[in-house]
Amino acid sequence: MSTLSAPRFTGTTALVTGAGTGLGRAVARAFAAEGASVAVAGRTAATLDETVALIEKEGGTAAAFTADVSRADDMRALVERTVARFGGLDVAVNNAGVLRAAGSPVGDLDPAEWQAMLDVNVTGVLYALQAEIAHMRAHGGGAIVNIGSNLGAHVRLPGTGGYAVSKSAVSALTRAAALDHIAEGIRINAVSPGASDAPMSLRPGESHEERAARLTSPLGRLTTAEEVAAAVLYLASPAAGSVVGADLVVDGGVAA
Repeated sequence: MSTLSAPRFTGTTALVTGAGTGLGRAVARAFAAEGASVAVAGRTAATLDETVALIEKEGGTAAAFTADVSRADDMRALVERTVARFGGLDVAVNNAGVLRAAGSPVGDLDPAEWQAMLDVNVTGVLYALQAEIAHMRAHGGGAIVNIGSNLGAHVRLPGTGGYAVSKSAVSALTRAAALDHIAEGIRINAVSPGASDAPMSLRPGESHEERAARLTSPLGRLTTAEEVAAAVLYLASPAAGSVVGADLVVDGGVAA
């Protein structure tokens, strides 16, 4: 997947949550293509195994670990298992997220759906950060990239209030953590994608063509998962060594 002659992540270990499908899978494959050993994590073993199989078919190294980001114990165990399998943890991408109650005005939000988004999209990122930081601060630092969204801190759309709030919190949490931990050698940034060619952006029963017609951007097309993954890899790489607390929007100009 990479066109670079010198892989940027050879000899490193990357952990990607929500790596069973969509953007998380694309990020995991991109890291593996550039030499990283990749721990792919999520709640569904079958899809994680599919990601590992794709990476191995492409000549990469990966292992699957089931974990629920909304459980602090799971996140601590995930980091421990990753380190035990690959010998360390250099990069983490906190990608797991859920979109619930799409189309519901704020006044009609189901409290259970609201809570589910907060549990995964906000508290899940916190638990992941805490587990990753605990290891990295004791082993010379590392790089962390949180996956936010252009919805929230950058763009507002009717009927997306609950999701927008949760992803706005990811942006704020990223900046707070970046300031708190850069002195320990841990660089923390965020990527905020717009709608991309990933399963989350498809409505029930919607075709890819119908989605493309519905989701327009100044660019004139959907962002690809690979383009978002490229932004993630840049922020995790030494080339971004002075980038701290950034929230990089990748949405074809929607938030411009």
